[in-house]
Amino acid sequence: MDSQHRTVASPPSSQGRDSIAILFTFLSFFAVVALVFVPAASPSFQNTLSILHQVPEGHVGVYWRGGALLKTITEPGFHLKMPFLTQYEPVQVTLQTDQVTDIPCGTKGGVMINFEKIEVVNRLHKEFVFETLLNYGVGYDKTWIYDKIHHEINQFCSSHSLQQVYIDVFDQIDEKMKDALQVDCTRYAPGIEIISVRVTKPTIPNSIRRNFEQMEEERTKVLIAIEKQKVAEKEAETMKKMAISEAEKNANVSKILMEQKLLEKDSTRRQEEIENAMYLAREKSQADADFYRVIKEAEANTLKLTPEFLHLKFIEAIANNTKIFFGDKVPNMILDQRLLGNLLHEVSTGTTTIGKSDI
Repeated sequence: MDSQHRTVASPPSSQGRDSIAILFTFLSFFAVVALVFVPAASPSFQNTLSILHQVPEGHVGVYWRGGALLKTITEPGFHLKMPFLTQYEPVQVTLQTDQVTDIPCGTKGGVMINFEKIEVVNRLHKEFVFETLLNYGVGYDKTWIYDKIHHEINQFCSSHSLQQVYIDVFDQIDEKMKDALQVDCTRYAPGIEIISVRVTKPTIPNSIRRNFEQMEEERTKVLIAIEKQKVAEKEAETMKKMAISEAEKNANVSKILMEQKLLEKDSTRRQEEIENAMYLAREKSQADADFYRVIKEAEANTLKLTPEFLHLKFIEAIANNTKIFFGDKVPNMILDQRLLGNLLHEVSTGTTTIGKSDI
């Protein structure tokens, strides 16, 4: 019974085998074509055909399907997508420098000049990638940087003369271009940030350039003359300061020497005053001593002028006299001792009528 109800699988028909073979052949051919032609194809075509793709560092991956921008934003690394249906483009979100070249413009005076190169350093913020590409496409920088630079440069040149553009306000063009770009980007494309703008010197007609060169040469000569004059003035001022410094030094030295001499004179004067004072004190002391001695001697003499002392002195005087007189008149010359004592007493007391010279 089981053998009667068992279903036996029939082998595949020749038609099915042919279909599988054709499909395998087609896939093999497609793979060969992809290996041969895809590496030599354009980047956009490669992005369309590739399944595995790489987003480089500093970029994000943006995708279109059927021409419609997808909201999918991928980070750097390897990612998968559907070939043929999904197109991929890397968009840089780090700092990048766009170079705008050959920008002709006319000044207010009608002179045509040309800016050979203007560099704009900018960045697209990651959170505004979808909005910016949705509104302006992958070539957003052409709209808001390349074309905008041409417009702003022509606006600037048309409102300034050649002298101003080439010399007077040339150093302000960088900031003016940066501000003008950033104002419009902030208003219409807020994801774009303008970091800086570098403007090279414009090319002007040769005849005008020669005039400017001559003017610059003359200005340089004037500046050189002014600098020489300043140097001469500085040298003269330096010499004057040196002379003043030397004079002040000499005056200070003279003042110091004069003060030294005055101090020496004052010291000598004080020394002489001290010596004079010492001499005066010494002489005064000596005079006082002499006066005191005389007074004391006078007092002593007064005390010594007694009859006994005078008699003693008289005897001593006679005793000391070695001359002895002989003759008839000798007695007339010898006085009575008693009379002589009385005479000396009168002389000492001041009561005699005979002068001291008569004695």
